[in-house]
Amino acid sequence: MAKIVGVHGVGHQFKGENTLRAEWLPALKDGLARVGHQLSSDEDFVCAFYGSIFRHAGKVAMDPPYDAQDVGDEWERDLLELWWREAAHVDPTVRGPEAGTKVSVPCVVQRALDALSQSCFFAGLAERALIYDLKQVRRYLREPDVRREAQASVARSIGPDTRVIIGHSLGSVVAYEALCEHPEWPVSIFVTIGSPLGIRNLIFEELDPKPENGIGNWPAGVKQWVNIADSGDVVALVKELGARFGPAVSDHLINNGAKAHNATRYLTTRELGNAVAAGL
Repeated sequence: MAKIVGVHGVGHQFKGENTLRAEWLPALKDGLARVGHQLSSDEDFVCAFYGSIFRHAGKVAMDPPYDAQDVGDEWERDLLELWWREAAHVDPTVRGPEAGTKVSVPCVVQRALDALSQSCFFAGLAERALIYDLKQVRRYLREPDVRREAQASVARSIGPDTRVIIGHSLGSVVAYEALCEHPEWPVSIFVTIGSPLGIRNLIFEELDPKPENGIGNWPAGVKQWVNIADSGDVVALVKELGARFGPAVSDHLINNGAKAHNATRYLTTRELGNAVAAGL
């Protein structure tokens, strides 16, 4: 079985484990090369895949035609607002909401969507795709069947040789909960990239297991947790997870350029290479 398992984020419902592996593997090799390390075999790395959970049945191979009217759930509006405020903070071309404004009515939701779609962070992402991504995060946290199936995809990828798990975006939440559920796994290094794990009220308190006294549980068996975040990554709102999960988390702030949340850009970093090499 593979020594390294990658767990993807939202928006991959039309891909698969082999498609994602083809994207991630060269980037992972580059990250290892930055620190003078290499894989002994390409088979050392696999991608756990759960994106098919969110793929709609039917003849039309595109995202549902969501618009502002479909962002009616309070949780979705609150996360959208956080993305909007953070995008305005990191991108001077984005006009943020006025102080005290809440994303609670369709016209304000539309303003938020327009602002995000014009930001450098979400550039090129269709409005309906942005809403679909938002709904995938909510469904994982709120629908037990989705949660179980996503975590099962990780479990199927773990073997006696697995030492490192890399979780990107929502995949960091899936991987974290799976690790907490399986303390018997031989994984010693947990790497989170572009992670939303630290977002209070919307994600952090929704974790299973629940945080205790404001501190998240440490996955039993994991010896080292490395968290890497781009300063302009809107999804990774809390850049330093040590504040949520304890000082043993090794936090690193990096620069991915215009594609701040891109998984492959995270994978090519020296910080990622060092973390994975430690596990190997």
